Amino acid sequence: MSADGNQKSLSQRALEYHAAQPPGKVAMMLTKPASTADDLALAYSPGVASPCLQIEKSPAAIYDYTNKGNLVGVISNGSAVLGLGNIGARASKPVMEGKAMLFKKFAGIDAYDIEVDCPTPEIFIETVASISPTFGAINLEDIRAPECFFIEHRLRRRLDIPVMHDDQHGTAVVTCAALENALELKNKKAENIRVLVLGAGSAAIAIVRLMMSMFGLKKRQIMVFDSKGVIGTHRASTLESYKMSLARDTRIRTLETAIKVADVIIGVSRGSMIKPHMLKNMRQNPIIFAMANPVPEIMPAAAKEVRDDIIIATGRSDFPNQVNNSICFPYLFRAALDTRTSRFTTAMFSTAAHAIAKLAREPVPKEVLAASGRKRLEFGPDYILPMQFDPRLLDTVVPAISEVVRNPPSEPLLSFEVSI
Repeated sequence: MSADGNQKSLSQRALEYHAAQPPGKVAMMLTKPASTADDLALAYSPGVASPCLQIEKSPAAIYDYTNKGNLVGVISNGSAVLGLGNIGARASKPVMEGKAMLFKKFAGIDAYDIEVDCPTPEIFIETVASISPTFGAINLEDIRAPECFFIEHRLRRRLDIPVMHDDQHGTAVVTCAALENALELKNKKAENIRVLVLGAGSAAIAIVRLMMSMFGLKKRQIMVFDSKGVIGTHRASTLESYKMSLARDTRIRTLETAIKVADVIIGVSRGSMIKPHMLKNMRQNPIIFAMANPVPEIMPAAAKEVRDDIIIATGRSDFPNQVNNSICFPYLFRAALDTRTSRFTTAMFSTAAHAIAKLAREPVPKEVLAASGRKRLEFGPDYILPMQFDPRLLDTVVPAISEVVRNPPSEPLLSFEVSI
């Protein structure tokens, strides 16, 4: 309780949480004994020369003698941090530490957070490439569009370890897992639906690409709005190149009109964009993923007051159906490290989404129910995704992804890369 008798705010509690000694959220631990002179002789000089020489002779031996095979670099320039925007590399560090914490907590992966203060994407790319021998995989984080596309594209082509921008593909995987289950609950067929996407940044682009791959959606079924309105061919002369793949020929110009013909709304834009009255004329059994943080495009209570046939998800933990990247990214990286694959693929992403969706349809163990603080979790409109702390994710999602790495589809799925 604070001095005036009120409960401490979430902000104050978070500050105290991070400042508690030792400050921050992650620290290094030793994995080998270091108590005697002999231990130190093995760990450092002169014994350390032996693994060094083995790695010089056979570069792949680095996985045998170092932590590379279980180490991820969480790397950002701080240009698009959560809902905070371009706050810079230094201010992004608490978020990157948090990401490292989740890697360790959910998948047993060690992670170093690295905040790179640099003026251009090219320098960022060179920096990441130069330090890449340290890591078994790279998690790019909180980098603004369109720079994120260029950076990821270049690094994926250049490095021999998997690279993933989680704001794109992690968001896409969890969104598509949620969509798979929502469509089943509402008895909607993918080939018949119309999808409205609010936002055209990194997450939106990746979601559209993965939806097309997983569900076979056609371009004519998807309409995307950015801050200037519908992304249509009438704007071709002014659209950035990465948005051109989303442009379609349409007479629709307003959001209110677009909502009327949509079965699904996926919001990765800004808070309160959708007004309750707009939903009245939406198609039967609507599905809305309002994922803007901290304020969703529409609050669940407001949406349900207008439509009692709705399924709604948000990015928040205080509402049912939280679409959160931590449901997938630790397991994507765990599988990538375990199989020593050199790149993430669309097949890995779609497999992860299917496995996550399937898990939500299974009975929920008592320990997960207890940790959730809810009396009941059962597959249905208010439970379309597993809880992020469900330990079964590790045992089900990782093997599924690993299997598709070892036995990839004979015909490659639609590439998730965008033109740059």
